[in-house]
Amino acid sequence: MKKCLAVAFVMLSLCFGKLYAQEEAPAEKSGGGFDKSKLFFGGTFGLSFGDYTLVNVSPQVGYHFNKYLAAGTGINFIYSSFKTRYVNGDEAYRENYGNVGVNVFGRVYPIQFLLLQIQPELNYNWGNIKYANGEPTTDLKGKFIPCVLAGIGGVLPAGRGAMIAMLQYDLAQDPRSPYGNKVFFTFGYNF
Repeated sequence: MKKCLAVAFVMLSLCFGKLYAQEEAPAEKSGGGFDKSKLFFGGTFGLSFGDYTLVNVSPQVGYHFNKYLAAGTGINFIYSSFKTRYVNGDEAYRENYGNVGVNVFGRVYPIQFLLLQIQPELNYNWGNIKYANGEPTTDLKGKFIPCVLAGIGGVLPAGRGAMIAMLQYDLAQDPRSPYGNKVFFTFGYNF
């Protein structure tokens, strides 16, 4: 448990906000091949609390093919909880989920300040349902959950990096998706 907390602390320290270690794509080299300077690192760190709670730590690595296209891969560590209420406002039950998964993403930069992203994911999901009326807790079997995140964002250069704000939505809409059924907002700073 202490190792998990230590790893989580390091990842949180490295991933505050939505961080990417990316810079302007350098000019094309005539020799072709792999160029380390086009690599970027980062990921997502997200928190949301209330009737819908989310804790997300998802590091990523990517590569700029040119100034218009980038792609990469990452891993997901997500905890989510959904509280369902009766019409009178009393809590009916709470669904708690843990998720571990992998993703790939593709990005298009149609203009310098605009980002379009698609990110298919496969998450392994487990959890339980706790009833407020005293019924026994129901354990949910582990299951693979597909997600397809689509997003659009703004990129604002600032210093040596850039600020990013993005709206994302899970197109797959699996009932056990950690992202829910609404558009969600992410933001951060690119180094």
